[in-house]
Amino acid sequence: MPSQGTELLAIAVPAAVLSAASFGLASAMQQRATKQVPTSVALDPRIFVRLIHQPTWVLGVGTVALGFGLQVVALAYGPLVLVQPLLVTGILFGTVFSAMLARRPLDGQILIGATACVVGLAALLTLSRPHDTGGELVDLGHLAPLAIALAVIIVGCLVVAIGARFSGAAHVTALAVATGVLYGVTAGMVKVVTGQMRAGGPHEILTHPALWAICVLGPIGFLLSQNTFQQGVLIAPALAIITIVDPLVGFAIGVFWLGEEVTTTVPVLAGVATAGLIVMIGILLLARRGTQIRHQLEGIGMRLGDEPAAQPRWG
Repeated sequence: MPSQGTELLAIAVPAAVLSAASFGLASAMQQRATKQVPTSVALDPRIFVRLIHQPTWVLGVGTVALGFGLQVVALAYGPLVLVQPLLVTGILFGTVFSAMLARRPLDGQILIGATACVVGLAALLTLSRPHDTGGELVDLGHLAPLAIALAVIIVGCLVVAIGARFSGAAHVTALAVATGVLYGVTAGMVKVVTGQMRAGGPHEILTHPALWAICVLGPIGFLLSQNTFQQGVLIAPALAIITIVDPLVGFAIGVFWLGEEVTTTVPVLAGVATAGLIVMIGILLLARRGTQIRHQLEGIGMRLGDEPAAQPRWG
C-alpha cells in the first residue's frame, strides 16, 4: 500500500502542475494587455484602473486566482521545496499557449526548452528528495539572516526600478527580481498558513502574522509583475528572471525557515546544481521563443485594426 506521504504527493504534484499551467496562461494574456495602456511607474496602483477596462487582463486575473488556489492546495499537501520548482513549468505552458494562439506548431526551440525543463526538474527533485515538516516556522534566530537578505534585495531593486539615473533595462531587471522574491516569500507564507489550518483549524490562521504578510506582499508582487510586463519590450529576460528567482527563494525559505529536509551530500549537491542549470537553460529558451510568438501575435492584431500598443521604456 502507498504511504501517506506518497498519497499526499499524489495531490500536491498535479495541483502544482495545474497551477503552473494557469499562471502560464495568465502571463501570456497579461503581457499583451499591459501593452495596451499608458506606461506606469513602478508601484503605481493606477495601472489597475487602466487595466480593468481590458477584457483580456480581467480574464488573466481570474486565471491567476485559479492558479493561486491550486498552489494553495499543492502547498497544503506537499513541501515548499517540491511545489515551487514545479511552478517553473508555468513558462512552458505560457509558451505553448502562445503558440496555440498564433496557430503555430511546437518548433524545435520549444521542444528543446520543454525537454530541458522536464528532465532538469525530474533530476533535481529525484536527487534532492524533499520532505515536508508541516509548515512550522523555526525560531526567530534562524529567520533573521534570510529575512534581512531578502528585505535588502527588495529595497535595492525598488531603488533601481524607481531611480531616474538607471536605464530602462535595469528598471525591468530590478522589477523582475523584486517580483520573484515577493512571489517566493508569499508562497512560503502560504505554506505556513496551510500548515496552521491543517494543525489547528481555520480559526487559527486569522491572527497568524503569515496571513497578513500574504495580504500585503501578494498584491505588491502582483503590481510589480504588471509593471515588469508593461515596461519590458523584450519580456523574455524578465520572465526568465521571475521564473528562476521565485523557486530559488521558495526553496531557501523551505530549508531555512520551515526546516524542510533535502539530501545534501556532495554528489547530490553537484547533481542538483547541474539539474538546476539545465532547467535555467530550458527557461531561457522557452522565454525567448515565447517572446517571438507574442510579437507575432501583436503584429497580427495590428493588421486586424487593433490600436497601437503603448510605447514601453525598454528599447
